[in-house]
Amino acid sequence: MTVPPQEKSPVSPVFDELTRQRTTEIISLYPESRSALLPLLHLVQSVEGYVSPDGIRYCAEALELTTAEVSAVATFYTMYKRTPCGEHLVSVCTNTLCAALGGDDIYARLRTQLGTEDRPLGHEETAGEPGSTGSVTLEHAECLAACDLAPVLQVNYEYFDNQTVESAVELVDALRRGERPQPTRGAPLTDLRTVELELAGFTDDAGGVDTTARVEGPSGAIESVRGARMAEENGWTAPALPDEPPAMPALPEKK
Repeated sequence: MTVPPQEKSPVSPVFDELTRQRTTEIISLYPESRSALLPLLHLVQSVEGYVSPDGIRYCAEALELTTAEVSAVATFYTMYKRTPCGEHLVSVCTNTLCAALGGDDIYARLRTQLGTEDRPLGHEETAGEPGSTGSVTLEHAECLAACDLAPVLQVNYEYFDNQTVESAVELVDALRRGERPQPTRGAPLTDLRTVELELAGFTDDAGGVDTTARVEGPSGAIESVRGARMAEENGWTAPALPDEPPAMPALPEKK
């Protein structure tokens, strides 16, 4: 049986009693405590702004895992950051379609916009003091699953579609001024730590944003459903599934 974190000596004073209560609540949701590792890492990131060595040890102690086991997970998933992040995380899609339509140009320009011509900001580097108002962490991301709206970028995992170099620069400049522009679709913008807390399963602190608006933000786009609309307008339907699946070719004999 896992010992509740609040009964242990704290790994770091940054993990306060509220964090420990939330930790216990997360673990209680899973028959196997180790299954709670992903939301627990998000919880740690909501407190620290990244997953620190102390955060690794905290998760390991709470779940009775080794620090190597926790580190293996934290370094596998790109959503877990190993260096302190800014108030906002800007993710620019540089996968094939976005890159061809301007994603590479957007990323290159934001690197110099947030850094300098001589020292462009690197992947997962931060402009400004991490966590402070207006600070921005920049990253290039693999497919953000919005090819129909390319090129796209995300701010704290909320979509800004059909971007240009100019609109991306305007967006980042607004973030640095402390503004929170409305995403193209999805929930109203908040800060990265609040999003991490939501990913951990807690919506009681939405960073000053109404939680109803966070849930009910628009998620669709005309481009995404155009094929379905054309099919409806033209009476197109997909063929029914056969009663029996088609015969599969015989497997070659093992030698």
